[in-house]
Amino acid sequence: MTTSLADHLRALPDESLAALLQLRPDLVVPVPADVSALALRAQSRVSVARALDGLDQFTLQILDAARLTRGPEGATSTDQILAMATAGPQPPAPTAVRAAVDRLRARFLLYGPEHDLCVAGGIDEVSPYPAGLGRPAAELDPRAAALCADPAKLRRTLLSAPPSARAVLDRLAAGPPVGTVAPGALEAPATGAEDVLPPDLVNGGAPTGSPIRWLVEHRLLVRMSGGRNGTVELPREVGLVLRRDSGPLGPLRTSPPVVSGPPREVKSVDSAGAGQTMEVVRHTEAMLEALTAEPAPVLRSGGVGVRDLRRLARGLGLDEPATALLFEVAYAAGLTGEMELSGAATTRYGGDQQILPTGGYEVWRAASLAQRWEQLARAWMSMPRQAGLIGQRDDRDRPISVLSAEAERAGAPAARRAVLAVLADLPPGTAPTTDEVLELLDWRAPRRARGRETAHREVLAEAATLGVTGLGALTSYGRLLLAELTEADERGDDPLGLRSDAESGDASTTVRALDGLLPAPVDHVLVQADLTVVVPGPPDPALAGELDVVAEHESAGGASVHRVTTASIRRALDAGYTADDLHALFRRRSRTAVPQGLTYLVDDVARKHGGLRVGAAGAYVRSDDEALLSEVQADRRLEPLAFRRLAPTVLVTPYQVNRMLTALRDAGYAPVPEDASGAMVLARTKTRRAPTRTAIGRAVDPLATPKLPMPRLLGVVEQIRRGEAAARAARRAPAVVRGAPAAGGPTPVSGHGDALAVLQQAVRDKALVWVGYVDAHGATASRLVRPVSIGAGYLRAEDDRTEMLHTFALHRITAAVLEE
Repeated sequence: MTTSLADHLRALPDESLAALLQLRPDLVVPVPADVSALALRAQSRVSVARALDGLDQFTLQILDAARLTRGPEGATSTDQILAMATAGPQPPAPTAVRAAVDRLRARFLLYGPEHDLCVAGGIDEVSPYPAGLGRPAAELDPRAAALCADPAKLRRTLLSAPPSARAVLDRLAAGPPVGTVAPGALEAPATGAEDVLPPDLVNGGAPTGSPIRWLVEHRLLVRMSGGRNGTVELPREVGLVLRRDSGPLGPLRTSPPVVSGPPREVKSVDSAGAGQTMEVVRHTEAMLEALTAEPAPVLRSGGVGVRDLRRLARGLGLDEPATALLFEVAYAAGLTGEMELSGAATTRYGGDQQILPTGGYEVWRAASLAQRWEQLARAWMSMPRQAGLIGQRDDRDRPISVLSAEAERAGAPAARRAVLAVLADLPPGTAPTTDEVLELLDWRAPRRARGRETAHREVLAEAATLGVTGLGALTSYGRLLLAELTEADERGDDPLGLRSDAESGDASTTVRALDGLLPAPVDHVLVQADLTVVVPGPPDPALAGELDVVAEHESAGGASVHRVTTASIRRALDAGYTADDLHALFRRRSRTAVPQGLTYLVDDVARKHGGLRVGAAGAYVRSDDEALLSEVQADRRLEPLAFRRLAPTVLVTPYQVNRMLTALRDAGYAPVPEDASGAMVLARTKTRRAPTRTAIGRAVDPLATPKLPMPRLLGVVEQIRRGEAAARAARRAPAVVRGAPAAGGPTPVSGHGDALAVLQQAVRDKALVWVGYVDAHGATASRLVRPVSIGAGYLRAEDDRTEMLHTFALHRITAAVLEE
């Protein structure tokens, strides 16, 4: 005899019930009040859908077999499931079928003994068509049921179907079995009856036969709704006959699809990926420097405009999708942020915010190359945004811009984890094609993968761009990064995602693995006679900072090239270097002899540097060299400054100092500012930074629930058991205590004074008594307690079941009945 799911759950030991909660963690959010509430939640539509989402294709097909083999009482058996699953031309192994049944029973999607299995409620609501087959003909139409009851007549009717009608049948037999009928299709003449009907006046041509009309008239399809736009359904019996070659469940595959691509050498994969990580870090740094020089304004509607994205893409030499990806990842890593514009200043877009690097960018620049890449990769794995949507159109036909709200997708982190998990489960060096990855995803979790093919393709492209994969295969350090993030999620003891920040400064396994693949940072350069500076490897942070000041970047790669120019030397002098400092710097850093031309260039620029002194007047220029001042005043390029000579050694202009400094330097002069005392003011240009932002921590999947460790699950089970005992005790309470009229049993005392007398007697006798009371929410409740004392308007009583002392306000007690 079939029993309910709640009865099965009550009969389970605590360990088995905790194992169910571990497989279906959504059942404990919030903790059910008792076992009946747990059973009701386990069969709800939302919980069943989440359980089905985590099952592979073969297990779902075995569940469909259980649904198709149910008898009139709704029960099936393992033998019936096995018989249907092995009815095809290529039957799976019985052990695989039984293993799938065990997985379903462990999640209580099937429950009961093997000879009397029941399908959990809610499954038919979530998936109304098992195995893509329609409802039985008896539930659709009596005439179709009569046809299906005669197998020979059904086969003859199918054989007589015209080719166009047979194509419709084959399409519906593959699933789903329901189709929408085009306008007028059911009113059109059936196939083969065109000659007896007038021309098609609606479409302006000769009469054409309708295969849908033929199938409906011959009862192979059942019309579900009237009107010109109807729906038709293929009866289950017809679908089973059409599947005679593939089996009632369709093709069964017990294991994931095999990847046919040849394996690549692991060393080559890691080398290709490591080279891409260097490019990613370099491009990200160049993009952030470009934002430092010219911040990107924020649109009033949110996000960054297309013009600024194109400007950054041209400067980086990348296409717009790759630049948008780096922009999104840098923002997710906390390297960029918004800064409010002071005063009433607004951008050309009308906004009042700008995107520029944060203070965290300086910390990021000082880290090693592997640490910088890891921060970017972690941010990409966790950011709830889909960068591939940028540039497309939203529902209002407006372009989706960088950092706009339209690009947010809460399921993006889960999609990235799923794609990388597929690559991680393959042998190292395996490089599947995109279609093979999609097939693997469709087998592992078909319900989750359905409709997300575009997002999964974007994940593969982004992983290659960021260096997580190389030559199409997952790199060794990418595999370690995924394992670290997965372990942190499964551990579940860091809900805020701060453990990596709070731990010691030891490098992670991912950083150590990537460090072993990257060339070691170099602290020296090779200065050549043409004033180019070659860095034979990635420069360490100190060397990179010095090169940014004293040289111009020309090309990147395994060995980057910089060039020393007059402008770069002048920039270094403006930053506070002296000629001796520059000579010492090149001697210390260069492994080759410093060219004489470089020494002359430094000395020549230093000799001219400071020949002009600039101060505020609006602004003034002074120099001991009167001829030089005469040259400046006569220079036609400086006419907009409107110089006026106050003395043989002083010129003034109505414009501000910064504008005059820029104009003089653009004209080829080398002025330096001075303060009110006449001392030179030498300092690096102060860069603006946005407020520091925290990088995105753990990925937050809106459909995921926290995974609790087994000790905590056992505690939850204990709480459910206590609630179950309380529910049983409440059901045993007398009717008057529960607020209902008594129907036999002990005589209740309902008067307040009489109730107090009963309680006082119970205190003296230390007897158990049922107490009915109104709680703080106005609800009527009852409890079986042993009174301890009465006084000061309160009853103090002990609950023998929980061994807890409870306090009741006497004015809230409605009834009291002695336990017999």
